[in-house]
Amino acid sequence: MTVNLAKGQKVSLTKDNPEIQRLVVCMGWDVNAYDTREVFDIDASAFMLGANGKVADSRDFVFYGNLAHTSGAVVHRSDIPTNSGDDAQIIVDLMLMPDNVLRIAFTATIYDAEDRGQGFGQVSNAYIRIIDEQTNTELMRYDLAERFSDETAVVFGEIYKNNSEWKFNAMGKGYQGNLAALCDRYGVEVG
Repeated sequence: MTVNLAKGQKVSLTKDNPEIQRLVVCMGWDVNAYDTREVFDIDASAFMLGANGKVADSRDFVFYGNLAHTSGAVVHRSDIPTNSGDDAQIIVDLMLMPDNVLRIAFTATIYDAEDRGQGFGQVSNAYIRIIDEQTNTELMRYDLAERFSDETAVVFGEIYKNNSEWKFNAMGKGYQGNLAALCDRYGVEVG
């Protein structure tokens, strides 16, 4: 049964399901019909973070330019099933997760947003949901109800490790500055 979350809520992913190995993190959104004069190019990313809230290495940033972490623990899926309704899917294999990774932040950014005059205020029905890949069961869903305006990057939520348990935190936090702002926040050197 799906757990529906509100902003700031946290839920365990493994407490009642300790056998879960692979999760499918699905993200979706709609661009408001009256704002389609320019093409919206929204990209999903995952930042694999250590205890300090930063990546240990730029390879811990999984996005369209780096589709898989070297461990195989986080993989950006490019072949999304057409019947899913999702705009992006990222596979997380908890058994392959490096010991130094304690959080994975899931984000979306609008490519070239400043030049096109775009922001998440023009996007609606954004969500993140997590599926147990083995059983194809939706474990939780967070529908972002926030009213964004000119933010060009959003952290939808994060999976984090608390002792031996993996949990999800519904965040819905917006940023200006697009992908560069998130890279700066999470310690990815851009250059």
